[in-house]
Amino acid sequence: MRHLFSLLMLVLLPVALSSGVLAFETAALQAILIDSATGTVLLEKDSDVPAPPASLSKLMTSYMVFEEIKMGGLALDDMLLVSEKAWRMGGSKMFVEVGDKVSVEDLLRGVVVQSGNDACIVLAETIAGSEAAFSDLMTDRAHEMGMSNSTFRNSTGWPDPEHRMSPRDIAFLTQRIVIDFPEFFPYFAEKEFTYNGIRQGNRNPLLYKNIGADGMKTGYTKESGYSLAATALRNDRRLILVLTGLDSARQRATEGERLLDYGFRKFNNYELFTSGETVESADVWLGDFSQVPLVIEDTLTVTLPRDSRDKLQVSVVFESPIPAPVKAGEIIATLLVETPDTKSIEL
Repeated sequence: MRHLFSLLMLVLLPVALSSGVLAFETAALQAILIDSATGTVLLEKDSDVPAPPASLSKLMTSYMVFEEIKMGGLALDDMLLVSEKAWRMGGSKMFVEVGDKVSVEDLLRGVVVQSGNDACIVLAETIAGSEAAFSDLMTDRAHEMGMSNSTFRNSTGWPDPEHRMSPRDIAFLTQRIVIDFPEFFPYFAEKEFTYNGIRQGNRNPLLYKNIGADGMKTGYTKESGYSLAATALRNDRRLILVLTGLDSARQRATEGERLLDYGFRKFNNYELFTSGETVESADVWLGDFSQVPLVIEDTLTVTLPRDSRDKLQVSVVFESPIPAPVKAGEIIATLLVETPDTKSIEL
């Protein structure tokens, strides 16, 4: 594994890692496993290929609603009218009744916990006037956020040949929800929600296992197979997992637990340098000082296989001496971080 970091004169600025991926098999058609703190990819399989996301689309619907609340366009206690279209929508339901008014908070729980298609449409129509217009907003916002392999044609994940997301985009979106909306993220850990006298359990099987799982969403259509976006926290370390194309709900649960365990067991985060630490000194030619220190600006943490920590090699690469004048923040070198026996990449 080989990582290159930009090294600045007087400042070393660390960047997020994309790790070399160890060989590991999964039954999923597509997969990606990411360390949340460092952005390191621990496992991936066709993770940039757009595919039918099924109800994982509702993560984007939820994100749009969270943003609308944050901007003041909605409040949790606002009461929204249920249209006939929302009431008639098939698939998984919250079981709202046409003509009823339902609070935004109940509708959000209907989306997140119950995976209610009807709840999605009520929220979409309120925000954008129609589900089609809301879908366009979803696509535009996704692209603004950098999710270039995502296109939405509805708010629910209902099958459509143009409705697509890549596993990497789904993992990125999961991370954004965790970071951007800590006040709403706990909804994804709720195991059940009762509305209109009907109690429904969260379909995320990992929430019911003692593995640190605290979100996110499941999905299924005939085309997509059984899919899962999940996040788990153990010992202050968070992983994000996305799987698609599994054959059954049981396989989804088993594979999700297995891959999260793999990520926590096989890898760990290691602090290489702390903020303000001098990494190296650079010789200066014809300057007021013969040397200047290269100091790291932010603490640098990397995710590595546990058995690679003792084999880690760190070196600073630059041409010496550096001609004066030297300005603070000037890029003059790279920090090379290497471990053996894994795929080499450069940043």
